[in-house]
Amino acid sequence: MKIVLRHESGLVKEVKKGFSWTFLFFGLFVPLIRGDLKWTIIMLLLQALAGAFTYGIGAFVVSLIFAFIYNKIYIKGLLEKGYKATTPEDEEIIMNYVNG
Repeated sequence: MKIVLRHESGLVKEVKKGFSWTFLFFGLFVPLIRGDLKWTIIMLLLQALAGAFTYGIGAFVVSLIFAFIYNKIYIKGLLEKGYKATTPEDEEIIMNYVNG
């Protein structure tokens, strides 16, 4: 399910709710491409730290864990930046998904 968020400047972001397959396969490149630099740096540090002691397997484990939570983190970040739901259905989904 996708949620459409709109900023008052006119920018529109379409964000998938739930598990992030792209994050599982592409790891820290997902926040980098989305322009989420804070989480790009956090992921780089976590993956480097976990991967250094486990011959790279830890980096995959970090990606697996964040694949479950990254979309929620990204939606929260967009809401903090002033994005708002475009429809009442999206607003209800956000309230249940992000706050629940």
